[in-house]
Amino acid sequence: MNTNRSVPRRAALAATAAALGLILGACGTDDSTNTAGTGAGTSTTTPAPSEAEQHNTADVAFAQGMIPHHRQAIVMSDMAQSHGASDAVKDLAERIKKAQQPEIDAMAGWLRAWGEKVPAGMEGMDGMGHGDDDSTLPGMMDDEDLNRIGSARGNAFDTMFLIHMIEHHEGAIDMAETEQRQGLHGPAKTLADDIITSQTAEITQMREMLKNG
Repeated sequence: MNTNRSVPRRAALAATAAALGLILGACGTDDSTNTAGTGAGTSTTTPAPSEAEQHNTADVAFAQGMIPHHRQAIVMSDMAQSHGASDAVKDLAERIKKAQQPEIDAMAGWLRAWGEKVPAGMEGMDGMGHGDDDSTLPGMMDDEDLNRIGSARGNAFDTMFLIHMIEHHEGAIDMAETEQRQGLHGPAKTLADDIITSQTAEITQMREMLKNG
């Protein structure tokens, strides 16, 4: 009698267990599918560089060349304060220095951001050193020129300063025009435009100063 009652009970338990197994199996399948779907749907993308970050080799060459070019102009401008006679020359030299130092700082910042070399600084007129050999840049004076202008005083210095700074500015304009044609970096191209505008005006001024003696 007890045996007969246990048969339906065992059958019911077996059916319940089977149903539970199907439910758990279905849940497991759903979890695997969802996990796989999440993994497949997740992708890592590199964001496109912003316009300010975009640059090319012409931008690097422009910054690496213009930094020592500007530094030499600043060395010459510092000399004008102690060597020159004309207040007009001294005022011009001071304006050149104040304009070009912030530009040096900006270009050095770009090079660091790009992982490129920042040119070594000049040693000043005591050593007449240039760090790297930059005398082949357009308008740059070599050591002989620097020694000659460094030895001049008074009106002789003023004349030499104006002559060499005109050539120096013309070289900077050539470099800036190359950047305008070949560069990609927006701020560098803007700086190149500023250099062309400001230094063209200064060349006109210096030629007038030479003509008027």
